[in-house]
Amino acid sequence: MAIEQIKMPQLGESVTEGTISKWLVSVGDKVNKYDPLAEVMTDKVNAEVPSSFTGTIKELIANEGDTLAVGEFICTIEVEGGNGAEAPAATAPASETAPAENTAPAANEGSKARYSPAVLKLAQENNIDLTHVKGTGAGGRITRKDLQKIIQSGNIPQPAAEAPKAQPAAAETAAPVQPAAPSQPSAAQAAAPSVPVAAGDIEIPVTGVRKAIAANMLRSKHEAPHAWTMVEVDVTNLVEYRNSLKDDFKKKEGFNLTFFAFFVKAVAQALKEFPQINSMWAGEKIIQKKDINISIAVATDDALFVPVIKNADEKTIKGIAREITEMAQKVRAGKLRSEDMQGGTFTVNNTGSFGSVQSMGIINYPQAAILQVESIVKRPVVMNNGMIAVRDMVNLCLSLDHRVLDGLVCGRFLARVKEILEKTSKETTSIY
Repeated sequence: MAIEQIKMPQLGESVTEGTISKWLVSVGDKVNKYDPLAEVMTDKVNAEVPSSFTGTIKELIANEGDTLAVGEFICTIEVEGGNGAEAPAATAPASETAPAENTAPAANEGSKARYSPAVLKLAQENNIDLTHVKGTGAGGRITRKDLQKIIQSGNIPQPAAEAPKAQPAAAETAAPVQPAAPSQPSAAQAAAPSVPVAAGDIEIPVTGVRKAIAANMLRSKHEAPHAWTMVEVDVTNLVEYRNSLKDDFKKKEGFNLTFFAFFVKAVAQALKEFPQINSMWAGEKIIQKKDINISIAVATDDALFVPVIKNADEKTIKGIAREITEMAQKVRAGKLRSEDMQGGTFTVNNTGSFGSVQSMGIINYPQAAILQVESIVKRPVVMNNGMIAVRDMVNLCLSLDHRVLDGLVCGRFLARVKEILEKTSKETTSIY
């Protein structure tokens, strides 16, 4: 027999941790390879963690509701048919399986690998000396919850005078971030403010998904200097063209031809012409992505997911409409996979679906920009000949990371999207 360990997997691009929402197995259960072990929630996706082995569950290291960094152990499995001599190699080192009080010093001997990126980031933001923190995680590991309790208590262990050396280690392992200004709350502090509760008030527990969304949004706003710009687009011809096709298209294809598909296609085409927009900030460099993968925001009653349309510039309007429909169905049925969420390079958000006419989106970190497509509304417009006409108008609102992008290129990008949309008509555009 050999003991194998299952780790928290990477469940989406830029996801650093996940929350065990429900165990699907118990200690002693026999499982086959690929059988689901647990349901995990992140800000990107709800997913099942499959078993990598066939065997018997020996230990559930994490409890339901626990949030663990990617790569942390969640359970152990006794694998049938393994060589007994291999078991010691397969099990965790003694420093990880011994009681927490014996392992805390080992975790503090400068081994960066013992600290998750989430722990390092929180420690850096709040100037916490990790060598003076006793972990309560598996094998004495320091968890995010340990740091949150310390921050809330106000008893923060400060680094010794000669110990600033510990800081570069965090900077090398965690994503490049700027320390929060004193007036800016950390993620933990923002998550647990002191709010008086009066009679009749309803306390709603914050789910793992909502916590993850809050942390990711806070990170984006703290790290990326947001700028915002908007253009208004006359889509009268596009509306007439789409409305002339939608009924026959639905009968023929079995799904809706939405306005949003036209917008996603126009954005993908413009990104190909302005590749600077299709970039990401990476600390000492900017990564300009080759593939144009459009993240689209899909909301449920209590969460927001961002599945990705891969290589959107190579797809037809029909193909994009099909993928939008399929992704939305997966989200609402809870069947979205982690691979459906990965690889996004630019986000388009259909805020117009709930009546918004002007908004500023928070960038989907680490992307460089997000475009809000607002409601199409009829408005009186002064035409080139000076006459007033009722036209179908839409606002396109672009939020950008000013470290990566400047107003000039963003203005040209939006002007190109506007041009493509205003020229969309039966005579110029094919949906196939």
